[in-house]
Amino acid sequence: MDSGLAISSPKPYSVITTGSYASKASQHTKKTQIKYNLKRVQQLSLGHRYKCIEGGFAYQECNRKYVVQAVPESSFDSEPHTSNPQIILHSVKDFLATLCTLSYPYAMIGLALCALSSSLLAVEKLSDISLSFFVGVLQAAVPQLFFAIYSNALNQVSDLEIDKINKPHLPLASGQLSLKTVVIIAASFLTLSFWLSWIVGSWPLIWNLVLITSIWTAYSVNVPFLRWKKNPILAAMCMVSSWAFVLPITFFLHMQTFVLKRPIVFPRSLILAIVIMNFFFVGMALAKDIPDVEGDKIYGIDTFAIRIGQKQVFWICIFLFEMAFGVSLVAGATSSSLLVKIITVICLLPHIGCMQL
Repeated sequence: MDSGLAISSPKPYSVITTGSYASKASQHTKKTQIKYNLKRVQQLSLGHRYKCIEGGFAYQECNRKYVVQAVPESSFDSEPHTSNPQIILHSVKDFLATLCTLSYPYAMIGLALCALSSSLLAVEKLSDISLSFFVGVLQAAVPQLFFAIYSNALNQVSDLEIDKINKPHLPLASGQLSLKTVVIIAASFLTLSFWLSWIVGSWPLIWNLVLITSIWTAYSVNVPFLRWKKNPILAAMCMVSSWAFVLPITFFLHMQTFVLKRPIVFPRSLILAIVIMNFFFVGMALAKDIPDVEGDKIYGIDTFAIRIGQKQVFWICIFLFEMAFGVSLVAGATSSSLLVKIITVICLLPHIGCMQL
């Protein structure tokens, strides 16, 4: 509790002009008392503050009153403590934003949609879409999202010098994250993805992770006989094999055999999806190298964009994307279900129109 202390100097005294010895002695004594009182105030602890009020009138030399108010020392220390939660919250937000940049959110969105669409291929009747269906989709999607963080982090570690030229905004290339931190993040999320799949107990999901981990590690890591991204054909095969074959097939089998408890079958809808995704991801494999020509040339990464030119590769990609959407449109429009026809036309025609533009 704050406390107050008042210290007053002796009463005002008159200045004697006659110069008597007694008056001078009295004046000297009073000045000494004032100085002594002031010195005592100055010796108070640093946790106190004081103010001086000065006043005077004719024939008065000084009239001072010192008011000392005690302030608890904890009040000075309380400000850093109150700001600590804000600092922690700000740090967490910054880390999550950096992690988001590290993991390429658009790739994670694609993985989640792939898990959902492939799982829908196993649905035979409306009652199949139940709580267990959505739980099964999450079981397939979440480990894949963790794996995506591993894959992107590993690729950025392997491409550190190239990314300083092609993608200097990335967390590792820009110095936002250290190499050691990114390696720890990659190892942690790979472990989490395998652990979750093992806890779920679905063999299609376990084989999914084994296969795509092998593919994308061979794609990125810079060791003899690997680093497949240096060869344009091997790089395209990595993307097509994982996105067009491994992911849709294993997601479908997880829903078909593990969630819905049905025997293994390969319906025409799954085969059609694989064909469409082959067109699409061959185009994606070519398109991803178009903006990276400068750094790839310096570090010896051979791509079709370097071999035949960026413009030519761009139009090849447009053709492949149109083929993917065109096959989807034809398949949907020729379906026996009116609802499928309507949904297909509504969803795909705008995309094909954008490609033409």
